[in-house]
Amino acid sequence: MLDLIGNRLVRAILGSALFLQIGIWVRNFAVLLFVMEQTNGNALAISMISVAEYTPIFIFSFIGGTFADRWRPKRTMIWCDILSAISVFGVLGTLVFGTWKAVFFTTIISAILSQFSQPSGMKLIKEHLPPERIQAVMSIYQTIFTIFMILGPILGTFVYHKFGIMVSISIMGLAFLLSAGSLTFLPVDSVSAIQKPVTTLGQEMKAGIHYVLAKKTLTLLGLCFLAAGLGGGLVQPLGIFLITERLGLPKESLQWLMTFNGLGMLAGGIIVMIFAKAISPQKLLAFGMFISAIGLAICGFSTFPWLTYLVHLLMGLVLPCIMIGINMMMLQNSDNEFIGRVNGILMPLYTGAMVLTMSMAGVLKEMFTLVAMYEAAGVLYIVGLLFLVPLFNAQSAKGTIFID
Repeated sequence: MLDLIGNRLVRAILGSALFLQIGIWVRNFAVLLFVMEQTNGNALAISMISVAEYTPIFIFSFIGGTFADRWRPKRTMIWCDILSAISVFGVLGTLVFGTWKAVFFTTIISAILSQFSQPSGMKLIKEHLPPERIQAVMSIYQTIFTIFMILGPILGTFVYHKFGIMVSISIMGLAFLLSAGSLTFLPVDSVSAIQKPVTTLGQEMKAGIHYVLAKKTLTLLGLCFLAAGLGGGLVQPLGIFLITERLGLPKESLQWLMTFNGLGMLAGGIIVMIFAKAISPQKLLAFGMFISAIGLAICGFSTFPWLTYLVHLLMGLVLPCIMIGINMMMLQNSDNEFIGRVNGILMPLYTGAMVLTMSMAGVLKEMFTLVAMYEAAGVLYIVGLLFLVPLFNAQSAKGTIFID
């Protein structure tokens, strides 16, 4: 593990991730609390924060992934962070001389630019690291995200209440600049990354779609994403009702569900990091999907707080298995020149499906019962798991890990 951390690329990528997570979590809670104060808790205004975060994924993910396949990955990542910082400081000026609503642009612009930067990082990891080390790096990367899911809300809330919106957004801009500085230590882009494309953007987007459809593993992974997104979105807004209706606890107890889930994610990330070489990505993903399906079903029926908390701890424990398994399967089954487009096609399937069922969850809860919603989510996870079965059948028949 120490020799992995000593790798120049790994240090640069993880250092960038650390600074970005600080900036993102300070931004998330500063914007949330600021909008709540400005609108007296208006639900529509608060919901627009999520719209500002997720809409760019639908619009720019495929476009950003295609450009990431055309551009130099190191330069792309550095410029994305610099442009994000410039936009943040621009918003600061608008807050001083204009309207408070400009605060939404801090989320929108950074979300757009991340659709160009994130696939470029995946390209660099695959290009510069041997295959046997990639899963360990992805495990460390996921662990950083998990740590901030626990500590980020505390950090963001503290900074906003202590220093206010102006300092909070300034910290976000500084974090982007520090991330860009960290990325300057990345290895120089390879000759293949510098070569200019001879095809048009439209041709490359069309080629990316054909590439995914032609690869059995990627097509099945996309269907798995779709089912998991539908299931996750179905219950994501309903945690508060699980607390109040099924467990009969005050709504403030929701924080304990999130705490147990976060602690499970942290432990799960460390476990996967330790045993990364011993477990194949498709086994990680299948195991995580199965345990999550069982956990959702139990949560729906449970009326015992200790059982519901324990299950959320367990579901948090296997979430890194799902995330790392997904990223590894995409990396291992995509040629380097198609990584951006594969990411840009598959990831919106999950996010789009999740947002779709999230928007319908309130209406469906009134039509059905809370128990039915959780059981349906569990069934959708099982459906997603079934799309992975042909990959195991192919492995058994041919003796290889991935068959297309």
